[in-house]
Amino acid sequence: MDDALLKIEHLRKAYGEHTVIRDLSLSVRKGEVIVIIGPSGCGKSTLLRCVNALESIQGGQILLDGEPVLKNTKDISLVRQKIGMVFQSYDLFPHKTVMENITLAPVKVQKRSKTEVQEEAAALLEKIGLLDRRNDYPRQLSGGQKQRVAIVRALCMHPEIMLLDEITAALDPEMVREVLDVVLSLARSGSTMLIVTHEMSFAKAIADRVVFMENGLIVEESYEPEEFFAQPSTERAKQFLQTFVYEPGEITD
Repeated sequence: MDDALLKIEHLRKAYGEHTVIRDLSLSVRKGEVIVIIGPSGCGKSTLLRCVNALESIQGGQILLDGEPVLKNTKDISLVRQKIGMVFQSYDLFPHKTVMENITLAPVKVQKRSKTEVQEEAAALLEKIGLLDRRNDYPRQLSGGQKQRVAIVRALCMHPEIMLLDEITAALDPEMVREVLDVVLSLARSGSTMLIVTHEMSFAKAIADRVVFMENGLIVEESYEPEEFFAQPSTERAKQFLQTFVYEPGEITD
């Protein structure tokens, strides 16, 4: 894929003797939304952390705009500015307001005008229904509100690609929808995203491509998400998806 924004080639990641990702290759085009699913421990979150150079790698390479993403490079801060990452734990500064959390990095790291960044942040907060909370502290927000602020914070850095790692995993069920609606809006606006999630209905609705992983490998890849969720081609993907379907059995004494 010559027009790829992000290229992962023969990636290998290990912790000592334990190999988490083995010979994994994946390309992402600009504007593409790829959803990565699979059982816990299969390497999904580790893959995102490698893309953002939060983890060193033991083999292969990761290229963004044709440039290598390496944890130990002197230009790693410049690379990370192109990659927005949102975690399930929000990671907001508790002693700073919503507006301060969002504007800190664009002003301090990118040296942008504080007024310009505040105006952009306010517009984004209004879009997600949180402008009236701009002077609140994280402790005053619900989990869903904090996660939406974390997404806005990443967007204000103008990243070329967004990495979303199980961003609804720590939320109460009633808060999940408000966060997923924001992500769906981003996808429809043309944002490039790699998303790790266990929300299968959301994955089906948002994905341009679905990647199913197990044991550090891509087991199945589909450009037809609806077809994948209806009838995956591999037996392992079928077994995995079946775990999300509850069929009560007979209870005996």
